[in-house]
Amino acid sequence: MDTLSNLIEGFATALTPTHLVLAALGVLLGTAIGVLPGIGPAMAVALLLPLTYSMEPTGAFIMFAGIYYGGMFGGSTTSILLNTPGETAAVVTAIEGHPMARKGRGSQALAAAAIGHFIGGIIGTTLLVLLAPMVAKMAVNIGAPDFFAIMLLAFIAVTSVLGSSRLRGFASLAIGLAIGLVGLDPMTGQARLTFGSLHLADGIDVVVVAVGLFAVGEALWVAAHLRRTTGKPIPVGRPWLNRADLSRSWRPWLRGPVIGFPFGAVPAGGAEIPTFLSYVTEKRLSKHREEFGHGAIEGVAGPESTASASAAGTLTAMLTLGLPTTATAAVMLAAFQQYGIQPGPLLFQRESQLVWALIASLFVGTVLLLVLNLPMAPLWSKLLRIPRAYLYAGILFFASVGAYAVSGDVLDLVLLLVIGLLGFMMRRFGLPVLPAIIGVILGPNAEQQLRRALQISDGHLSGLVNTTFSVTVYAIIAVILLWPLIAKGITHTRAKTPESVR
Repeated sequence: MDTLSNLIEGFATALTPTHLVLAALGVLLGTAIGVLPGIGPAMAVALLLPLTYSMEPTGAFIMFAGIYYGGMFGGSTTSILLNTPGETAAVVTAIEGHPMARKGRGSQALAAAAIGHFIGGIIGTTLLVLLAPMVAKMAVNIGAPDFFAIMLLAFIAVTSVLGSSRLRGFASLAIGLAIGLVGLDPMTGQARLTFGSLHLADGIDVVVVAVGLFAVGEALWVAAHLRRTTGKPIPVGRPWLNRADLSRSWRPWLRGPVIGFPFGAVPAGGAEIPTFLSYVTEKRLSKHREEFGHGAIEGVAGPESTASASAAGTLTAMLTLGLPTTATAAVMLAAFQQYGIQPGPLLFQRESQLVWALIASLFVGTVLLLVLNLPMAPLWSKLLRIPRAYLYAGILFFASVGAYAVSGDVLDLVLLLVIGLLGFMMRRFGLPVLPAIIGVILGPNAEQQLRRALQISDGHLSGLVNTTFSVTVYAIIAVILLWPLIAKGITHTRAKTPESVR
């Protein structure tokens, strides 16, 4: 009953005219930016983050939530029309969505994606409402060793599932942890990696890091590979689904949240893995397997519902444990810190009004996403005609303005360029950006929890594994690290097993 009353109060806040306008603006901006190739919701939030300093926190986060959901849908639009995912969670959608569009069924693919996002978002957010308060209550009893173990799990899991190799993932994480060390030691006051600069004594603002790695790094990367041609969108008619399409789509829409929400809530890299699992599941369960690879609507409906529910699961982990499991959640965590708010077990007690308004706005944003985007699908396809030279020049301009707005110091612009060049080099050598962002944001907190745990145990390493919870988490970490060897051993054993025994 407390949860229901808190949610009703959240709707009372989220449904005010101002907050409704901000939610609609977030959905439109997120969709528009998500439609543009190479620009996802993480970059959108990173670019807009400095521009919201003058806004009150509740309104800012309502708009960020709209950008998050809108960006994910925008990514599916460009996947279907151009076979170019605007967001990583939409990669799987291109497998079936683009062949549908090439057959003249782009409107049906967009409709299946929009309704899938709506159903996945509603179910995922409902699970967030039901589970987040319980997770927060349990997390209150988690001590320093347990928190350090959870953060180590986040580091290991994210670096293990992203990028072309684990080594590149860990290299990216090391870069982020190094950036997070810049500044004064919180316990001893000793300067670290400041190179004698007083400006760096407070560390590098996470907003500058996020905007540099995402926006500037991406803009420089595109500029290095720029071709003076624009995409040719496939014409899109009025999105609609006939009875046969609905009968093939409703089951994947309902199965998606079952796969997406749990994966979004654990530190496993976001929606990429569950969307792929959803696609494989739908292919196995479909009565029209021969259509897969040639435009099966189930291959659009299932992954899109999964991606939307995964976003709700991601917010569950971020709000209750302070753990960002996707790039967008990492930037949103930076936004919380910008307002002096620390997500975690006590967030539901200290910032109850803000949290429940944010959760209620997820329901509102999901409805707005469906209402606004179904009729506007043809308009989004026209945005793809913007020359990339103009597009990324604008991104660099807004990134610079945003970085300068952090503290009004010209050195922040220099740091932005340096970190942007670092982001460019990371893309050049195949290093994923997300582990670096996770390292910057969680690194200082992980260091603090590690020191607390060691202080409690008088410096003995046994203090890190003195609870059942921490031992369980370390066991999961061991499985993640050793899984390639385990899988290889299983494959080798099966290969040696005689056919008669099998």
